[in-house]
Amino acid sequence: MSYVRSAVLMIIPNPHAYPKPIGPWERRLRQGTIRQIAPDELRRWICFEDERLLVIDKPGDVVCHPSKDGPWSSLAGAVREYLGGGETAAHLVFRLDRETSGLVIFAKDATTARRLQMAAQERRYGKTYLVLLVGEWEGRVTVNQPLGADLQSPVLVKSTVVPEGSGQQATTHFESLSRGGGITLARVVTETGRKHQIRAHAQWLGHAVVGDKIYGPDARLFLEFIEHGWTPQLEAQLWLPRQALHCAGIDLAPAGLEYRFVSELPDDLRTFCRERGLAHPV
Repeated sequence: MSYVRSAVLMIIPNPHAYPKPIGPWERRLRQGTIRQIAPDELRRWICFEDERLLVIDKPGDVVCHPSKDGPWSSLAGAVREYLGGGETAAHLVFRLDRETSGLVIFAKDATTARRLQMAAQERRYGKTYLVLLVGEWEGRVTVNQPLGADLQSPVLVKSTVVPEGSGQQATTHFESLSRGGGITLARVVTETGRKHQIRAHAQWLGHAVVGDKIYGPDARLFLEFIEHGWTPQLEAQLWLPRQALHCAGIDLAPAGLEYRFVSELPDDLRTFCRERGLAHPV
């Protein structure tokens, strides 16, 4: 999958757009309530299956990695149960954050898993995201900024743009597809696979992901959510109860496997676009 770099759009990040918390905040990450997946739900999420691969179109409220709350509390656990149980029943190759929806791939055998894991390490695959960003802009922009731990954040896992040489190099391409109602729908392609890369680079641009509790207006909103759940106060600031990020396409041809998967924008993000008069992909 190719991507043409462009410098049509120049965005100057606003250093005051997302204030840092002041004071000795506890740096933590708790998952909160973990939902249990019903077997019928899992079957509805399957968008492709053959003897080598199982591809799930994950909703934006499901954890990928196993948790302590039983096999049906995570996508990996549920898939293993679906395939008959056992640690070798399924290999999670391309994961997503809990609140990111879209395509997740499991390999059914060790040989395919090794092949895809090596391809993932060497970036020999194509992956496309759709994202709703705060603010309206048009054109294309490439962010080529290193990422490292945000030591000032109250949330332990938060990343941020750091000085050259002090973090991991990261490159993200954003392309505006439509805009309206104070929101931009963008297509995103990443050249690197750093933790929270799209969300951290979007914040650096001054156009945070809609609904992002960690990289939005203030990371303390995430702590508020963990303590009190989704509240009218959070809705007024974040608009959506989960981050509006969706994995819409995976191309395995660069890895030597003729598989290409596509996922439409999910209903919650379609509704959000429609309510704001924002065009979205069919």
